[in-house]
Amino acid sequence: MPIPEEVTGDEIDKDVRQELQSLPKTLAEDVARNLVMVARLLDEDPEAAYGYSRVALRLASRVAAVREAAGFAAYANQKYSEALAEFRAARRMTGSVELWPVMADCERGLGRPEKALDMAGAPEVHKLDKAGQVEMRLVAAGARRDMGQLDAAIVTLQSPELASNSVQPWTARLRYAYADALLAAGREQEAREWFAKAVESDRDGSTDASDRLAELDGVDFVDALDEDESEDEAGESRGAPSDDEAEGDGKG
Repeated sequence: MPIPEEVTGDEIDKDVRQELQSLPKTLAEDVARNLVMVARLLDEDPEAAYGYSRVALRLASRVAAVREAAGFAAYANQKYSEALAEFRAARRMTGSVELWPVMADCERGLGRPEKALDMAGAPEVHKLDKAGQVEMRLVAAGARRDMGQLDAAIVTLQSPELASNSVQPWTARLRYAYADALLAAGREQEAREWFAKAVESDRDGSTDASDRLAELDGVDFVDALDEDESEDEAGESRGAPSDDEAEGDGKG
């Protein structure tokens, strides 16, 4: 797959670069450039990111960072079985529990929420950092919802991290998930309060909390572009002569 000339491979994280040092120099550069493309395209074009991840995997399947990148690319394309296999391979290579929450979410994607809940109660969770533990809580709550256990999902999300006034990278998503679960349970007023709190903490626009809040408040948004197009069409319709008028003009 083509890679822009300005992508050198030096853009990758230093820890990944260190992993690639086990490869011959030219091969390491090729792998690094493909990994950069995976990272760049993962959100905006997951299918293309997946393609680059497969190239990197073909070149260096014994590098943990490559297996992890391939896992995230497969995950972004909802290829959950493939993603889980790659994450498991990366974990075997590194011994790290960092991927535990996303592995559990793959189980959800495969229609096995019970397995995700088992993983949420496993000893590995205690080895996760705070961000990982919050992510695991989000996955567990999602698994509860998959099983139709809305009240249990709400309780799962109730935590010191949810109650904290400090804003962390995970705060907006945690508040959003809580608001969404409340709304699903019919607790609309509480949901509105938590969507508002999610908006306050969503500094990078990672959720659509503001839209959900506006929806609850009965606010309708009209796309300005659509509105302009509608006005143009209406103008054209008013200005166009009827068939009879057109014939009349021709008789002059």
